[in-house]
Amino acid sequence: MLSVLRNRTYRHLFTAQVIALVGTGLATVALSLLAYDLAGNNASAVLGTALAIKMTAYVAIAPLIGAVADRIPRRALMVTMDLTRAGVALTLPFVTEIWQIYVLIFLLQAASAAFTPTFQATIPEVLPAERDYTQALSMSRLAYDLESLFSPALAALLLTVVSANWLFAGTTLGFLASAVLVVSAVLPRPVPAQRTGGVYAKAAFGTRLFWATPRLRALLALDLAVAAAGAIVFVNTVVLVREHFQQPAGAVSLALGAYGAGSMLTALLLPRILRRAGDRAVMLTAAFALPAVLAVVAALTAAPPSGWSWVAVLAAWAAIGAACSAVLTPAGRIVRRSATDADLPAAFAAQFSLSHGCWLLTYPLAGWLAAGAGLPATAAVLGAIALLATVTATTIWPAHDPARLDHLHADLPTDHPHLTDAHPTATGGGRQHGHHYVIDRHHPRWPAPQAGTDADTDAGTDRLAA
Repeated sequence: MLSVLRNRTYRHLFTAQVIALVGTGLATVALSLLAYDLAGNNASAVLGTALAIKMTAYVAIAPLIGAVADRIPRRALMVTMDLTRAGVALTLPFVTEIWQIYVLIFLLQAASAAFTPTFQATIPEVLPAERDYTQALSMSRLAYDLESLFSPALAALLLTVVSANWLFAGTTLGFLASAVLVVSAVLPRPVPAQRTGGVYAKAAFGTRLFWATPRLRALLALDLAVAAAGAIVFVNTVVLVREHFQQPAGAVSLALGAYGAGSMLTALLLPRILRRAGDRAVMLTAAFALPAVLAVVAALTAAPPSGWSWVAVLAAWAAIGAACSAVLTPAGRIVRRSATDADLPAAFAAQFSLSHGCWLLTYPLAGWLAAGAGLPATAAVLGAIALLATVTATTIWPAHDPARLDHLHADLPTDHPHLTDAHPTATGGGRQHGHHYVIDRHHPRWPAPQAGTDADTDAGTDRLAA
């Protein structure tokens, strides 16, 4: 897997991602301590509001950036966002009012909402080979998982020698280092997107792309399944560990570590698995595992706590991490396959926005259900959502999903350049041809399968187009 780091541009971008993630992790710990200093017992409410602001920024800002990303050099955009995040992190230690936290968090996350989809859209152009790109996706997943384990430990170590405010200084240095690494990388020029309309129309294109492409609609449903299962881990672990099992505070880290370990192990194995099985098979199998595991969690939390049930919950958290990783890691391959190079920024921005919209739904649901109905009911309801979302994805995503589709053009003149290889139909209702099909200005809708064409074969199913 590490062979992909031989590519200098990717090596610099991946290192920038890792350093920025560590800085973000330090900021998360420092922000929690800052909220406690300012709000005392109301710190949870402050952090909950900050989390909602974070998700709102992700959902609202990413599509707007995707609409103009083809006009801005990617390196300039990413460096500007890193410098913005560094400036916000440097300001946080001087906050004296809670409302100031909210404003700065919105600015910080708005910059992240611009940086991350741009980064995601750049990687498939830097690594055009399918095998290399798959390895890059797995490494990105590993980076996120390692950050969730490493950053709190690093923060705890630093807090033994410095005050919490110095953690924000570490965050600032991380973003500055990320900016330097991005500057040192030679990035591809953005391909102008051939779309008409203003910024709003272009921002809406990514969402329309998801709605019009069956496999992308299925991906959104799978994002909801992951968000339903992940919410119980990130929102309810502390209650499960401390109140239900009466475990010490350190056991919270153990449970979250089990989730991260399952995710990392899967990310390491996925490149080999995806070469043998297609994206659809791997992602749907993993998604169906999520409601099954949540049903087990509901049963475990409904029973009196015991030593074996505590071990079983740790195993369940590891299984959720593994299944979520198996769904999330190949998602970039699906997006890449479903858009032109020019539309990749808009496609990744839409995926970033819509997937975080799922979390914006499940995060508060997990908290409210746990507080009002208890952990067993929470696991049961979230499991039902995950099951419904997975069944929906299975129904939407055709089992035979080739990249090339034969289709009819009845709305283009016969001498249009796009129809050079097309032939007239027997009924004279237009011209027909086949190619790697994506939604764009010439193909606003997904074609219905036609008998005797590639759409009815499984050639190319679950493969990226060459």
